[in-house]
Amino acid sequence: MHTLAPPVTPGVLGIDVGGTKVALRIEPADADAPVHADAPIGDGTSAGAATPVEATFRWVPSASAGRDLGDLATHVADLRARWTGPVTAVGVAMPATVDPAGRVTTWPGRPSWTGLALADALRDLVPGAVVACADDGDLAALAEADAAACPDLVYLGLGTGVGGGIVLDGRPCPRPGRGSAEIGHLVIFAGGPLCTCGRQGCVQATASGPATLRRAARHRVGEGGELGEEVTFAELRAAWLAGTGWAVRAVRESAQAVAVAVVGLTELLHPALAVVGGGFADGLPGFAQAVDERARELGRPGHPPAPVRAAVLGGLSSLSGAILLARQAS
Repeated sequence: MHTLAPPVTPGVLGIDVGGTKVALRIEPADADAPVHADAPIGDGTSAGAATPVEATFRWVPSASAGRDLGDLATHVADLRARWTGPVTAVGVAMPATVDPAGRVTTWPGRPSWTGLALADALRDLVPGAVVACADDGDLAALAEADAAACPDLVYLGLGTGVGGGIVLDGRPCPRPGRGSAEIGHLVIFAGGPLCTCGRQGCVQATASGPATLRRAARHRVGEGGELGEEVTFAELRAAWLAGTGWAVRAVRESAQAVAVAVVGLTELLHPALAVVGGGFADGLPGFAQAVDERARELGRPGHPPAPVRAAVLGGLSSLSGAILLARQAS
């Protein structure tokens, strides 16, 4: 009895580059190709079906750009070894600000990348493959618009920072070549908390994961906690679900910041939907609902803000957008 060889399927690679971790996934280049997300190849599933492969790793703290790129190349090579065909295109979701020449101009999360010729560095990941790079918030918004079948939406992704994207009539706004929708750096409170960008009062300065955790630690001290003791995400999540005062206060303050941004964006753009995602928000059940409730309270008579919903793709919006970008480039 002969064992059938696994099918050879051309694939596309999506890479979601974050401030603390990176997610990678290879899927069939043909979006309509049969996929078995859970079952291993060769176990009796339909002929020609492919199993997506994925991986996640964390950056080494304060490492150089060269070390980061070396780690990324190693994980990409390991992932490609698990795929049964060629990789024809790579889509990369990036939080860094990149100029038209493909050079990183600023990235507070990984400052050593400033000045890096990103396009050239990424081309070496998969020799021969087409490589396309775009803002992670823009790609997340496109992926959520596709998943929700909603051509007009705004997206806010809460993680190490706060990313965002706008889709109008099925297209990203602003248009290509005009930069990205930096919703996380909307100033919502002049004189507010200091942001990593150097300004005060940005959405990110209040609503990002690290900002929320720092604020939670201060609130916990006010309720009898130890001075200087940090709050972990697991502790915040458990206390939020339990309705503990310091956690509820910290999370609701973040929800308030996001709601203010949603209301302002609604006044300008009139989207049909506001989507809240990212790993931090996705890990706090009920967070999107808290944003929606506060946005309702902030709306003016006759002009309700866009309804706020949790991301359909959870914390994987940017990665899904990177896959879409790779398919468009292939």
